[in-house]
Amino acid sequence: MSRLTARFWVDAYLTRLRLFDIPGFVVSHGDDTGGAVLIKLNTLDGQAVVFHRSFDLQSDARVWAELARGAEAEVDAVVTRQRGFDPDLWVVEVEDRAGRHLLDHDGLA
Repeated sequence: MSRLTARFWVDAYLTRLRLFDIPGFVVSHGDDTGGAVLIKLNTLDGQAVVFHRSFDLQSDARVWAELARGAEAEVDAVVTRQRGFDPDLWVVEVEDRAGRHLLDHDGLA
């Protein structure tokens, strides 16, 4: 089964966010073809959550798992460390006071 490129997935995700009037933007542009993607959800109250794509062995499916949660500065430090490990990493920031990220919607895992 062929996989979508990282660039294609990020573009589709940003389009879906726009359809729900949720601001989202690329903070770090990774490798267009095979870069991993982190999604940072900023709730605009000093708190943030960052998600990464993972594989759930129980359901045999790809899922978005929480990598870090807490004060935005602490979450940003986690993202910075991850970028140090992986220069091909994409980082997309989503800003929504209600905490919507849409990663639980069909087609985004």
